Amino acid sequence: MRDTSFAPSSSLIGQLASGEAGALREKLLHEPPHLPLTPRRGDFDLNPGLRPKQPRALAPAAVLMPIVQAKEPRVIFTRRTATLSRHAGQVSFPGGRADASDVSLVQTALRETQEETGIDPGFVTVAGYLDAYETGTGYAILPVVGLLSEGFALSPNASEVAEVFEVPLAFLLDPANRERGSGEWQGQRREFHVFRFDGHYIWGATAAMLVNFADRVTGK
Repeated sequence: MRDTSFAPSSSLIGQLASGEAGALREKLLHEPPHLPLTPRRGDFDLNPGLRPKQPRALAPAAVLMPIVQAKEPRVIFTRRTATLSRHAGQVSFPGGRADASDVSLVQTALRETQEETGIDPGFVTVAGYLDAYETGTGYAILPVVGLLSEGFALSPNASEVAEVFEVPLAFLLDPANRERGSGEWQGQRREFHVFRFDGHYIWGATAAMLVNFADRVTGK
């Protein structure tokens, strides 16, 4: 049987390409969840046997999923530098841990995005939010979906970001491009979502957030 879940995604892409964002906003969470975050998604979804037996105090963080509104809508990613002590060389959305000076996790996402990529917050319009995500490393991450108007400038922070690149939104929403990978983490086998595009390997929490986005768009 043919998978028809990509059909509503194609309609959404067409609306974004024409500058309309109403259909996207309807699919997302309208209000950011209150702190402390209660993640509904996480690294343990595919690895229930690795879930901690006791509740953990999770550090709040936020990332921005920047969608460039254009004739071909695109999503921006960063590839971390190989010299970082954590997540070296990995593909991720711009973002990071909340600072005490941040008035909200939205500000965290926008501040970190500007620090890492140089994208001015004035070019970003928040469309909504995905479900908070728990990482195995002890973070509760709020994914903020932002619409990025054309005309923005990139100035990556070379100490943190080795590369900024874009992937067509249509590619990420097509279920045929979603894979399942596995590897060893802290001596135990774990599974994770994977997307491969133009030599880039998008996996782990970032790929899982893309799956969450696709599920919302298709109504799953």
